Amino acid sequence: MEATKKIRVSVVCNAYNHGKYIREALDGFVMQKTDFAFEVLIHDDASTDNTAEIIREFEAKYPDLIKPIYQTENQYSKGIGILHTFQLPRIKGDYVALCEGDDCWTDPLKLQKQFDALEAHPEVDMCATGAVRIDAESGRELSRICPSDHDTIIPVTDVIAGGGGFVATASLFYRAYLLYELPRFRQILRYDYTCQIQGSLRGGLLYLCDITTVYRAMVAGSWTARVALNVEKREKHYAKLRESLLALNEDTEKKYDLVIHKKLREIEFELLSMRENWKKMLNKEYKDIFRNLPFKSRIKIRIKATFPFLIKFVRKIRK
Repeated sequence: MEATKKIRVSVVCNAYNHGKYIREALDGFVMQKTDFAFEVLIHDDASTDNTAEIIREFEAKYPDLIKPIYQTENQYSKGIGILHTFQLPRIKGDYVALCEGDDCWTDPLKLQKQFDALEAHPEVDMCATGAVRIDAESGRELSRICPSDHDTIIPVTDVIAGGGGFVATASLFYRAYLLYELPRFRQILRYDYTCQIQGSLRGGLLYLCDITTVYRAMVAGSWTARVALNVEKREKHYAKLRESLLALNEDTEKKYDLVIHKKLREIEFELLSMRENWKKMLNKEYKDIFRNLPFKSRIKIRIKATFPFLIKFVRKIRK
């Protein structure tokens, strides 16, 4: 990569206490083979482990590529948005690629493939690829995040229906202007799912079926670990998500009304499960959602709704 070339792609990597994984993420960046210039913008949010030390090692070896910010105080805990406060002002590329410090890329042609794909499709704003989901501790493959078995353009309705896990965040590659023109629903909630929706609104989501990315599930301290296992935080998140989806419906003049309202019902169904309101989960309004659950899950909900005293009895025994 020639330093004099105009930077076409900015890789954005946010890290915090990712000492176990950051080297793999950095290796995935520096191994990229491209015919264009790119930069790697890393933000270390005052890690207390050896994350910053490893980043400095790569910075010294690849000074024209690795461009870090080292915080001395944790910014996330202050409620400061890392991407828009620290990363956005220094993006030079026409395109942005995301990869958190606990994920990594496995294909040296990932950036080139996605760059070429979006260059060939000016009507589309975002590209994603296939990914492998692994257990953070054991490294065991849990599943594959592959919404299609072939290269295709996925309509925004499928992206809305798919939820945040529809594609892997570390596989996202999109036009940088999306970060400068946030619609109202994105201003309400800025996270992976709403990013995918925004990137798909103009021409759908361009999907490449090649596996290029590894997503680590349930990393200690990650958003998933912090929110998914905390009922109070999940309820707050779902309230914001509901507000965001309602704003999306207004922003798009109810063009996607059916799929948005189905997603809202799925959120309500999840909240009922969190609150253990098993009986209400069997209401007619959630019939289609209930029907799509695995057989064992449906049986468990019916038993809990019909024989609530059994749940109390089992819990009492376990204590």
